[in-house]
Amino acid sequence: MDPSQLQAVSASELPEGFTLADPGPSQQPQSQQQQLEQQKQQQKQAILEQALTSDALARLRRIKLVKNVDSLENGIVSMAMSGKLPGPITEGKLIEMLERMNPQNRESNKAASTIQIQRKKYAFDSDDEDDNDDDL
Repeated sequence: MDPSQLQAVSASELPEGFTLADPGPSQQPQSQQQQLEQQKQQQKQAILEQALTSDALARLRRIKLVKNVDSLENGIVSMAMSGKLPGPITEGKLIEMLERMNPQNRESNKAASTIQIQRKKYAFDSDDEDDNDDDL
């Protein structure tokens, strides 16, 4: 059925639940607020691309998939805008910045990574540490 035939169909002829609306993707114009936000994100990404080495930028993007690093990104952008960056941030420097940002995470990760084994005692266990039967 071509589009010219769709206009000839009246609303009363359509089955229940169907409309004459175009089923294609709706292209609603973005609000000015959304456009400004998108421009800010693009500027932020451009500054990060200049301030970080390619390895550091790749690591930051991987970390961003798992953690919220907006505060770190904003800090890097503000340092770059104010001229406080001595040069491009390397991957090692980025890792150092991440560790300084969350020092409590390192301590909790150490505690979480230790394994403690507690052996349960049963009624048939002797209190002796010596389990040899050659005492007889």
